[in-house]
Amino acid sequence: MTDTTTTETDEAQLRQAMHRVRAEVDKAVIGQAGTVTGLLVCLLSRGHVLLEGVPGVAKTLVVRAFARALGLDTKRVQFTPDLMPGDVTGSLVYDARTGEFEFRQGPVFTNILLADEINRTPPKTQAALLEAMEERQVSADGASRDLPDPFLVAATQNPIEHEGTYSLPEAQLDRFLMKLVVGMPERDAEVTVLRLHAGGFSPRALTGVEPTVTADEIRAAQDAAARVEVTDEVLGYVVDLARATRQSPSVLLGASPRASTALLAAAKAWAWLNGSSAVTPDHVQTMLVPVWRHRLQLRPDAEMEGVSADAVLASVIQQTRVPI
Repeated sequence: MTDTTTTETDEAQLRQAMHRVRAEVDKAVIGQAGTVTGLLVCLLSRGHVLLEGVPGVAKTLVVRAFARALGLDTKRVQFTPDLMPGDVTGSLVYDARTGEFEFRQGPVFTNILLADEINRTPPKTQAALLEAMEERQVSADGASRDLPDPFLVAATQNPIEHEGTYSLPEAQLDRFLMKLVVGMPERDAEVTVLRLHAGGFSPRALTGVEPTVTADEIRAAQDAAARVEVTDEVLGYVVDLARATRQSPSVLLGASPRASTALLAAAKAWAWLNGSSAVTPDHVQTMLVPVWRHRLQLRPDAEMEGVSADAVLASVIQQTRVPI
């Protein structure tokens, strides 16, 4: 009984710490509460996130503020057409003093990697992140080198610029737990942004944002989220949703089993963040669109008619029986 109470108390403190992270980020980023929550869920799920939005909506700022509030090491890579795989993962460098090659770590060896404008680099360099995102390691010269823990890739892309861009291949998209659409803030939020800047706020310095958790607390929160219970009924509901996407007339390629496991992980993290001991269908429904929107491949005729992945998923939720 005492052990259970202690565990519950510890988890409550961890949960409060995660909520403090969100409050700290809100000091620098206004009107993007959903994006910050998505980042938290990805972190708790040990996943990665793709942020899509037009220039100027604080995609980069929210990641930098998030890393600052977590107190984690972060590095930023500007993805460009001439970026090479070794520029991201690292490369072998000849040491004239020893006469040997040594591995020099790339920026991927960090806790939070901000991959800015990831769709501006060729597929070969995009693929360099695949092993790091999936295996959390980098292989070079026959040796595997583990990445720091926690590790999260936050990539940004611009949806309206097509010249000089390379669409992310399905295998790369599938490595992202979530795709978050960063939209324009509401009018009141935009006024608050201007008020902050008029008062001397510097987005480069991130003044006022302080670390609120430790790496050990983050790992403990991740473990706690992974322990959230899931009933067979909810597992069946996730599978039914996935099968419904495959049967949709607008979909060429539906949600895979990997997509189902990603949805389950996100739902568990969302449930834990809200103080629930078990995943409910509501948790699954809340996470479904951001976790699956980038995993569906629509039929060309459906795209020409203006059908979106979000609309298909909303229809799937409405048409799939919810376990009681």
